[in-house]
Amino acid sequence: MPSAAAVYARISHDPDGDQLGVNRQVADCHHLAERRGWPVAEVYVDDDRSAYSGRVRPEYRRMLDDIRAGTVDAVLVWHLDRLHRQPKELEEFFEVCDAARLTALASVTGDTDLSTHDGRFLARILGAVARKESDDKSRRITRKHLELAQAGKATGGGSRPFGYRADRRTVDPTEAAVVREAAARIRAGDSLRAVASDWNERGIPTVGGVQWTPHVLKRMLIGARLSAQREYKGEIVAPGDWQPILTPQETAHLRAILGNPERLTRRTVRRYLLSGGLLRCGHCDAALVARPRTDGSRRYVCAKGPGLAGCGRTAVLSEPVEELIAEAVLYRLDTPELAAVLAGAAREDAETAAAQDSLAADQAQLNELATAYGEKQITFPEYLAARKPIETRIEAGKRRLSRLTRSAAIDQYVGQSDALRTSWRDLPLTRQRAIIAAVLDRAVVRPARRGRTVFDPDRIEPVWRA
Repeated sequence: MPSAAAVYARISHDPDGDQLGVNRQVADCHHLAERRGWPVAEVYVDDDRSAYSGRVRPEYRRMLDDIRAGTVDAVLVWHLDRLHRQPKELEEFFEVCDAARLTALASVTGDTDLSTHDGRFLARILGAVARKESDDKSRRITRKHLELAQAGKATGGGSRPFGYRADRRTVDPTEAAVVREAAARIRAGDSLRAVASDWNERGIPTVGGVQWTPHVLKRMLIGARLSAQREYKGEIVAPGDWQPILTPQETAHLRAILGNPERLTRRTVRRYLLSGGLLRCGHCDAALVARPRTDGSRRYVCAKGPGLAGCGRTAVLSEPVEELIAEAVLYRLDTPELAAVLAGAAREDAETAAAQDSLAADQAQLNELATAYGEKQITFPEYLAARKPIETRIEAGKRRLSRLTRSAAIDQYVGQSDALRTSWRDLPLTRQRAIIAAVLDRAVVRPARRGRTVFDPDRIEPVWRA
């Protein structure tokens, strides 16, 4: 006769958190323990925890530890599928029970004697059936979500999206305004961290009432929902049935910018305005990198060493070269030469629209291909063969869009260099660098004159974008 029984209860979904389901399981198990004369030593409850998803169930793990320690010598559950929906978990449970010599397992819906082969065989059958039921349910849910996405229906449940009211369809004017502001700032070269910090300082909270992080802000801005488009597993599959905050073109630009693998992602703030390839060595054409002196003064050098392509023969102090380049860029904003460049940028805008249309067409074709395979119109090898060239075109299209978004950083400043000069020092470093990179292709740093100890502007040869 067991002397210390464990009651285990679990429910997969409890959105209200009232634990009514698990409380019913616990009550029924207590009634069963009274009928059998098994004293209940401990109750273990995993509320709102799926045994199918693979998520850690802390109370279940605690019960296994207590079985190993001999604290409990019997287990009561409402049904065996409350214990496991994964065969590998069932086998682990058997191993723990064998090591602790625990054979008393009872369920409200029927008993299983772990001391017999037939009992374990029955438990394995029930576990396999439970796993198949979970697989079938997962497949039905996945298919339903795909159907809703292709129909452009909004998702339900959870918190409302930022920028929208509680109905998830109507735009909230106040939040939508700051979303558009953030989108414009990212397109102009601001970093996610700068925008998130600014929003936090201004007291603009997330829907959950907490502060913004760059990760959360990025996830929102690249989401197709903001442009009233339905997304499924990261891909846009249909227009949505709610109000847009951004245009589809703006969403495509944001995805191209924020999805660019060359985009700076390190957490430390950039202190060097011209790093990242804007300065090149006059000897070997390698990119100059930031290397401060031992006294802390900033400088750019052509670095030489393992894994570095430089020659080690060029160095220049940061402050004077940054001031020179910034002033040259501000001057160029009002020149006819830049106007000619922007005429090319206007042509790039047309290219951008064409690239977006091409990308959308490729994505639609990929969706049609998946539908054809799902309806067994083509075989799996045919699906794989047709998918690869489409995915190759999609990746190339994304890279092209990323290249065609550069001029957005200077759109508002062309012909307005005086206004930009006034606010230049107040702009975030990421915005300053984006403006410079939109105008300057690179600046070549020529060798220093022998015996010259002060900064020589003639060493710097800018190469403008054309």
